[in-house]
Amino acid sequence: MKILSVLFFLSFITPMNSLYDFKIPSIDGQVIDFKSYQGKTLLIVNTASQCGYTPQYAELQKLHEMYGNKITILGFPANNFGGQEPGTNAEISSFCQKNYGVTFQMFEKISVKGNDQHPLFQYLKEKTGKEPSWNFCKYLIKPDGTVKFFASGVKPMDKQIIDEL
Repeated sequence: MKILSVLFFLSFITPMNSLYDFKIPSIDGQVIDFKSYQGKTLLIVNTASQCGYTPQYAELQKLHEMYGNKITILGFPANNFGGQEPGTNAEISSFCQKNYGVTFQMFEKISVKGNDQHPLFQYLKEKTGKEPSWNFCKYLIKPDGTVKFFASGVKPMDKQIIDEL
């Protein structure tokens, strides 16, 4: 646990020049080095288990299954909007697997806006000028570094996202 705390602290004081500089704990505590995502199209989504958009987990899983060779989905649970993600990492993981069969990469619960906004979402905000306004906002990152923002209402299987693959 101390190693994760140190990594989290360092992520706030070390400027991130690239998306691939991040090292973030997964929902089960394994540190994921974002260097492993170089050359891939990514869809980063802030998620919540008790939201009107929660059924988007099913579409995220479908996108993962149908287009996993073209896109990597990264889910980041956050409790920033209406207290709609109150659970622990273990509870969130269990909920996602039990209710939606989630097999795409999920990360530990973080803050996606506000004074304690995780540096990854600070980075994404700097790249797009937009931060999540609610749960299930999406950032599509192309291998060339292009970042596009999609609001919560844009479903994962929407033509706007599929056309980017």
